[in-house]
Order: sequence, then structure tokens, then C-alpha cells
Amino acid sequence: MTKLLVLLVGLALGAVAQAQIKCWTTADGKRACGDAPPPGAKVRTVQGAPAAQEPAPAPASKDAKDAKDAKKGPMTSAEKEQDFRKRQQEAQKSSAKAEQEQQAKSAKNENCDRAKEYLRTLESGQRVARSNPSGERYYLDENQTAQEIAKARESVQQSCSN
Repeated sequence: MTKLLVLLVGLALGAVAQAQIKCWTTADGKRACGDAPPPGAKVRTVQGAPAAQEPAPAPASKDAKDAKDAKKGPMTSAEKEQDFRKRQQEAQKSSAKAEQEQQAKSAKNENCDRAKEYLRTLESGQRVARSNPSGERYYLDENQTAQEIAKARESVQQSCSN
């Protein structure tokens, strides 16, 4: 009976001792194993260690932010609030940018329409009147009208190009 008891104690101590074998990589790149690794070494238990002792590997993620968040764990309420405010600001910026683009597009369309209308007026053959610096009214002659038509065509081309 004592022999059996000694055998069981010896097996139990052997299992415990085997559970404490650790492996690490040395400075020259070789793998070393033992029960006392050097300080600062990245240690891995070889056998018998419960799964709770080894750190769980971080999930592979393409986005660095996701990996960072996965390491930190769940967000606190302050972090959630900060994230919410950041998303709100980004949404406001994007809506303001979209509004500015819409206004610019509208102004460009309006300028294009005005330039086309002026060109139609000049090409219609109607007499075009202007005022001189003293406020007197005068009409454009054929040369002046031809110059204005050339300018108006250039303006249409610039205003209406995409």
C-alpha cells in the first residue's frame, strides 16, 4: 500500500514539474527551454498549463483601430460619448461640404444660363445699347457686336464646361 501511495505522489509531482517547463527564444535566435527563463523573455509554457494562464491572441484585423479597440476591451461610457460626438462632427462637416458643393453647382449653372442668354441676344441681330461714362446711351456697331459675340462664346465655353 505504501508503494502505491509513493508511486501516486511521484506521478503527481512529475506532472506538476512538467507543467512548469517554459520555452523562450535566446538573443542569438535559438530556442531554449527550462523552468527559469531570463527576465524580459517572451515565455511560452510547453505542456500541461491551463489555457487561462496563456494570454489569448488578439484577433487579426485589417484596420489598426479595430485591433486597438479589441485589445482595450469594451468602451467606457465616456469613450462612447466621445466617439458619438466625433461621428456627429464628421456628419456635420460632410453635410456642410455637400451643401457648399450644391451651391457652387447652382451658381455655375446660373452663370452658364446667363452667358447663353447674352450670346443669344447678341446673335439675334437686335441692336444692343450701352451707356458711356457720362450716362448717355449709345448702340454697338457691327465690329463691337462681333467682339462681344466672341467674348460671349468664350464665356459660355468657360461657364458651361464640366
